[in-house]
Amino acid sequence: MSDVTAEACEHETHGYIGHKDDLLKRLRRAEGQVRGVHRMVEEDAYCIDILTQVSAATKALERVALALLDDHLRHCVASAAADGGEVAAEKLEEASAAIARLVR
Repeated sequence: MSDVTAEACEHETHGYIGHKDDLLKRLRRAEGQVRGVHRMVEEDAYCIDILTQVSAATKALERVALALLDDHLRHCVASAAADGGEVAAEKLEEASAAIARLVR
């Protein structure tokens, strides 16, 4: 994160604050699914059953990522866009890079 972006974020609350508990609940669920995958491998479970659980854990994390991205766009990017200038350009670039990482 550049100095301009870091400085702009320093004084803001994060957009996810309003539903932080929901995100933590989703993360606990994903964590439990990953522990389940670990246990299945230890117990020599059937490959397809393990893959099904891996898929469920992946989807759970993707839902968290999409919720965070939505919050970032609605809160941080929208605020920066309203202010304009270099910070707005950096926030858009940052969001675009995050989306690219998610779809790879």
